[in-house]
Amino acid sequence: MSQKTPAPPPADNLEAMLARALGKPGATEAAEPRPEVAEADKRCGYVAIVGKPNVGKSTLLNALVGQKVSITSRKAQTTRHRITGIRTEGASQYIFVDTPGFQTRHGNALNRSLNKTVLGAVADVDLILFVVEAGRFNLADAKVLSLLPPDVPVILLANKLDEVHRRGDLAPWLRSMQERHAFAEFVPMSAKAAKDIQRLFTICEKYLPQQPWIHDAEDLTDRSERFMAAEMVREKLFRLTGDELPYTSTVIIDRFEEEGQLRRIAATIVVEREGHKGMVIGDKGEKLKRIGTEARMELEKLWGGKVFLELWVKVRSGWADDEARVRSFGYE
Repeated sequence: MSQKTPAPPPADNLEAMLARALGKPGATEAAEPRPEVAEADKRCGYVAIVGKPNVGKSTLLNALVGQKVSITSRKAQTTRHRITGIRTEGASQYIFVDTPGFQTRHGNALNRSLNKTVLGAVADVDLILFVVEAGRFNLADAKVLSLLPPDVPVILLANKLDEVHRRGDLAPWLRSMQERHAFAEFVPMSAKAAKDIQRLFTICEKYLPQQPWIHDAEDLTDRSERFMAAEMVREKLFRLTGDELPYTSTVIIDRFEEEGQLRRIAATIVVEREGHKGMVIGDKGEKLKRIGTEARMELEKLWGGKVFLELWVKVRSGWADDEARVRSFGYE
């Protein structure tokens, strides 16, 4: 792994950080055309995206990559794996690592696996984006913040800025956040705003080590198509069942075959109770059919080819509490 890039020097003080974050006059730097850069001047580094569940990490990752590589839903703990998204901009290659939200409420085998994934993701990166909702901070946020390594620069990314009605309240809030942790930068933004995403690239760039790119410039993720298929089905499962279905439901790919531009996929949705199976299948199989149709359309858009998708539903009682079964279902 590359050598860590040090945090900004002490001269970059709190008031200057506030000025840049809140857009005071003279605080922004003029954008200049990027000159041709020699191979020796290329930058490449790992950027972890961390935060409590449902704070917008996966939406942020997808916006940074420019394509969906991490699934999203309103259900907490949708992201369960370390998802890597890659974006090459000019001379710099950003390798973003989306993580599950750190779980503190339940101590089952699944959640222990998810928390282990979070800790592993932040252990060896060049920069951390600590995502919170702008103007808010609670015990769940504090728990994640306490886990961050002291030797890696951390940017406070105050997301969902569009939901803040009184921007004047942000300055005292940011000052209070700086008392909790020595953040390298403040970035109030909305992950849905293209200009905010572009500004974030510029801010992150200086933390990337000067070294050759690790991936091809066109790469968007290091995850396999088989993995992405399971994730897309799970996203539609969560979105279409709402809060009725426990988040412990998962998806297993039984068969993945390629025939030219056609992909044939068979997958099993695993639930913990017989009653949950009925929720997924729905009246006359309509819910399962819709899950399959929406997942298929998403995958065809992602891969640019036809997809034939078969879905089944099986009951595996207590799988989320079984260490061996959690591992057999692909969790670390």
